Amino acid sequence: MGRATAPDEATTPRVRSAELGDASDVARLLGELGYPCSRDEAAERIAVVRPDPRQHLLLAELDGDACGLISLYTLYSVVHGCELARITALIVMPERKGLGVGRRLLKEVESISRRCGVRRIEVTSNASRTDAHAFYRQCGYLEGSMRLVKALGD
Repeated sequence: MGRATAPDEATTPRVRSAELGDASDVARLLGELGYPCSRDEAAERIAVVRPDPRQHLLLAELDGDACGLISLYTLYSVVHGCELARITALIVMPERKGLGVGRRLLKEVESISRRCGVRRIEVTSNASRTDAHAFYRQCGYLEGSMRLVKALGD
């Protein structure tokens, strides 16, 4: 009969809120997702999110290395008559995929959402990210409404 072993700290993702000092890691992770920004731009984004109780920017770490990121915000939905949450970014570094980092990040935002009285979580994912869609489905997320976007710019 096999003996159960305690999870190895090096293989169990640690999740925490992003701090201003994490700007380089946040910039690197956003770049990996296809949204490059500088360290200073990432610091500005962290500074906007940190004091807002409706926004969360979390980092996952393995071996002390930031290897995943998730962003979430909550809002009241007039249509649904309840609080809902939206995941707007989830990235796991390619070399860390398959180690439970993405699932750990999702579990954390689901826990935060429950504490905030959220009854529904939506996730935004580019139509071309079919691997991400399969991952979300495996985690219990279902296809919902189609999302259309119009950029407002000069």
